[in-house]
Amino acid sequence: MSHIPILRHGKPYDSVDRVTLVHHATGEPVAEVSQANPGMVVRDVHRMDNSVLESFTVEALLSICRQAADRFLNGTLPIGDAKQSFEDYVRCLSATTGMPVAHCRTNAQKIHRVLAEMDKIIAGLTRGFDPAILDRGYGKQEERTVSFFREGRIFGAVLPSNSPGVHGLWIPAFALKAPIVLKPGREEPWTPYRIIQALIAAGAPKEAFGFYPTDHAGAGELLRSVDRAMLFGDASTTGAWRSDPRIEIHGPGYSKVLLGDDAADEWEKHLDLIEQSIVANGGRSCINASAVWTPKHGRAIAEALAKRLAGIAALPVDDPKATIAAFANPSMAEKISAMIDGQVRGEGAVDLTAQFRGSSRLVVLGRCAYLLPTIVWCEDREHPLANREFLFPYATVIECPTSEMSQGIGPTLVVSAITKDASFIASLMASRHVDRLNIGPIPTYQLSWDQPHEGNLFEHLYRRRAFQTNVA
Repeated sequence: MSHIPILRHGKPYDSVDRVTLVHHATGEPVAEVSQANPGMVVRDVHRMDNSVLESFTVEALLSICRQAADRFLNGTLPIGDAKQSFEDYVRCLSATTGMPVAHCRTNAQKIHRVLAEMDKIIAGLTRGFDPAILDRGYGKQEERTVSFFREGRIFGAVLPSNSPGVHGLWIPAFALKAPIVLKPGREEPWTPYRIIQALIAAGAPKEAFGFYPTDHAGAGELLRSVDRAMLFGDASTTGAWRSDPRIEIHGPGYSKVLLGDDAADEWEKHLDLIEQSIVANGGRSCINASAVWTPKHGRAIAEALAKRLAGIAALPVDDPKATIAAFANPSMAEKISAMIDGQVRGEGAVDLTAQFRGSSRLVVLGRCAYLLPTIVWCEDREHPLANREFLFPYATVIECPTSEMSQGIGPTLVVSAITKDASFIASLMASRHVDRLNIGPIPTYQLSWDQPHEGNLFEHLYRRRAFQTNVA
């Protein structure tokens, strides 16, 4: 059984207080994880050297990222007093999270790409200026002198357990010279720990990293102690921090596929894209579509999607055909399923998948549970299920005139609008609700990593100053 230590300024620390992670299906112990108390988190953050990466150029940090990409995907890296191969990592990740092995590998490839192509990501975040400007503090951008200073001296992140791919969002902070303090998700310490070890193996100073598995109170102290942070979680977790400008919130995405008037009559040709936007990565990401909006043919679209998704079965995580993840806590799956069932018994919404799959949405196998994909036809776009997001493939189908969509959809992380209608596109371009906008047949999960995602990490960490010089 593995032991995952705390990393205090990069040095492993074994705590007396530990949490045991077990296999989602068998209940067998997989790892012990040392736990940090809130006081330790506060003390260590305040003692962290916030200039530890300043002696490196951005180009040198980008080179470290490129080398770390190979080590993350192919290397054998430290984990406590032991070593972990990539195959060991995938096995442990799947065991404690219930994510299919195939999805674990796909997410690892995403992280590899982020590390390998960090130069493109930094260029997107900084809008393409010479990164050497951050080394000197000032320089020329389009014939103008610009100057930036790092306002986020220590960067922190409170991380989730739902999908390893999200770790690609905090890694650029390292290339932007900010020391990093992480609170991993309870069931998913594997990925952030491996990323840190890959960066250290590639030449990063270990003092630039803190890794603190901790409880809710410890997570709160981490957010209060750092200068800038990311927080991942549901609405109940993130709500208390929404008014804090130091915290970049990554909550539910409520991502959507929209059909324009010019595409709705040809909806059948877009079913593959819509289906994959819903089910990719087991439906566990904020970039999965949780709703389809169309000006017409809504019921037919919903029935066609329901028929397709009803064929997805609950399979063991090591089955190559496994599509959905297991819930290690069956009670969570039971509560979600019961809530959906309770709300479709009234008027305005129908679970169409139920009529095709011929079984319950909730499948309990041993000590874990699965939720089978669910498509809900919403006649009323104000229905409680119309704008919801869950940790499994779930989506509603809603009819709405395109003239009302840009305002009606509400806050949406990703919109994939299948249309060539100039007026419809213009309304979406002007919408304050849309964070990422795809025009044309682009699935919601297809991200361009050289563009900011839910905020701009560079602008979160750096502040531009007015600057003049008259030194010969």
